[in-house]
Amino acid sequence: MRKVGIILLLSFSPLYAQQGLLDTVVEPKVLVGIHYATGWPGGDLIHRYGYVNLVGFSAGYKTKNNWFVQSDASFVFGSKVKVNGLLDNITDSYGNITDVNGDPAAVSILCRGVTAQCEVGKIIPLSRFQKNSGIMWHVGVGYLNHRIKIETQTQVVPMIELDYKKGYDRLTTGIGFSQFIGYAHLARSSFYNFYGGIYALQGITKERRTIYFDQPETQVSTKNRIDLLFGVKIGWFIPFYSTKKDYYIEY
Repeated sequence: MRKVGIILLLSFSPLYAQQGLLDTVVEPKVLVGIHYATGWPGGDLIHRYGYVNLVGFSAGYKTKNNWFVQSDASFVFGSKVKVNGLLDNITDSYGNITDVNGDPAAVSILCRGVTAQCEVGKIIPLSRFQKNSGIMWHVGVGYLNHRIKIETQTQVVPMIELDYKKGYDRLTTGIGFSQFIGYAHLARSSFYNFYGGIYALQGITKERRTIYFDQPETQVSTKNRIDLLFGVKIGWFIPFYSTKKDYYIEY
């Protein structure tokens, strides 16, 4: 029995050496991801919207030195708009907005937006046993767009349809800058490839409409705005390895 035990131990020794705990940084690969982020506004944006959500995707390329570049796009949406009296000029004395048939219409006032960034960053390993996971940071520059969406579902309200909506939507666009720091976990052959952390977004934007229908006597500002968003961001990576050997642990 002792001889059998020694033989089995020697037989499994090469297998253990191949599948050891030490890790190496993988070869360059493509990373595709989806994410969700909370959004608390700041700067000029805090006077227009309340809490918002961000949902989006990213696609990038990671080098063998753990540097990566990626593009990142998010859809911004929320239900808290802080512009008072936006539709007062088309609201009757009973507080109703009527549709084309003279019936009270259900009107929603929402926040909508888009942000798109080109980013560069790095994953800094915290352990020699997980060289593809650790502190992840990145910075980026791109585009920021936000507006007020007026929604009437299936009803038709002539004064807020088609181009008339542009007089109320407060369309604002400009350049955006982003920063992120958190933790990323990239496993070689596991489904669990995720990241999470905190982010900040700064936009230097301008109003793109020349008149507000709810304030026709007020001149639309032409000054630069400072629109800020910050919060927590979590995401899931789908890695595409460049070679088959990337799935294995080497010494």
